[in-house]
Amino acid sequence: MARTAYVTLWYPKPSETFVVGEVAALRNLGMPVTVYTLYGRLSKHIGADMEAKCAPVVRLGSRSTGRGLAAMAWWHSNHKELFRNAARMVLGRFWRDLEQTGENSWAFLAGCLLARMFQKDGVDHIHAGWANGPATAAWTASMLTGIPFSFTGRAGDIYPPDGALEEKIAAADFVRTDAGFNVDYLRQFTKDRKDRIHLVRNMLSWDIPAPGEVPMRQPYRLLAIGRFVKTKGLDVLLDACALLRGKGVDFRLTLAGSGRIEGALRKQAEKLGLADKVDFPGFVLHSKIPELIAQHDIFVMPSKVSRTGDRDGLPTVIMEALISRVPVVATDVGGIREVVETGVTGMLVQQRNPAALADAVMELASDREKALEMAERGKQRVAEFYDTARNARRFYTLIAGREPDPR
Repeated sequence: MARTAYVTLWYPKPSETFVVGEVAALRNLGMPVTVYTLYGRLSKHIGADMEAKCAPVVRLGSRSTGRGLAAMAWWHSNHKELFRNAARMVLGRFWRDLEQTGENSWAFLAGCLLARMFQKDGVDHIHAGWANGPATAAWTASMLTGIPFSFTGRAGDIYPPDGALEEKIAAADFVRTDAGFNVDYLRQFTKDRKDRIHLVRNMLSWDIPAPGEVPMRQPYRLLAIGRFVKTKGLDVLLDACALLRGKGVDFRLTLAGSGRIEGALRKQAEKLGLADKVDFPGFVLHSKIPELIAQHDIFVMPSKVSRTGDRDGLPTVIMEALISRVPVVATDVGGIREVVETGVTGMLVQQRNPAALADAVMELASDREKALEMAERGKQRVAEFYDTARNARRFYTLIAGREPDPR
């Protein structure tokens, strides 16, 4: 049994319920997994149901700085060449930008401390949930201890690459990605080891809800859920709603979530004359999302790629909408196109195109029966792609090198 350390930045994090799911899935198969976070605890928007699933967790954060420095000194004194090599690989390079430099410098310090902890805890394998800072910490700990490591590459952690992606892939036992569109992209960094990249979709578990009623009568009820950040494209959705209003379409839009651009979105809604059409209920606990989805006619995910290349992978809320048989309109960003296929499982449109977004909403709204048929096929695709038991066994096998014990 591979005693596994799972390294991430935060745990649990409200926007990363899929990470909670995959850790739980490995544990359910009998793998002893302890989560180690590079940062401290998040308390905001963490429901009791999510918190209960997460132990055991070891959190570092700023309070661990002294212990991290002591660990660096220990490695330098007792294993000088190993330490110097790790420092050269991590600290002696040009990272993509100042933010990445800071994150990976902290990841190196944390990695030195984690290396000592992993030896004490008898860790057999290290897996990082993300390809950026967590993978750097796992890589550092692996270089110091010889414990094999792996990592998952998803979205903004690999787009654009942080400056050491090729070296991390070369050093890892394997690299997992949770979306098919990432496979060829990551293989660009592998040289002659393309077999190192493995597609294992997320381990998503649902209590399948009753299908949403989707009355599809005016005012049409539109819903978007997500962090209020630029890559979610919520500004484009507001522009699309202004076009809908100009065409005489009656609707109400719910923008559920929170984040740094909330003020800008509220101002945009007012400027477009949509203040009476848009509701901002704030952050919604994950356990309440199915109920919210069921109250709407169409779910919209208007993701876009930022100027830096940052983007969504495949937002979980799209699958949650389809599992509830609620029709979906989304943009052709990241892995979204693997689930949302125009005319088959929903409507997929070009990013940053308010007119296309508005037209897709109108097309779904104009033919309820067709929209529900697409949503039903989307539900079936999600159930097939995100079979928790199958994906968990595949992930387990990559880490342990063998199938889990069926007992």
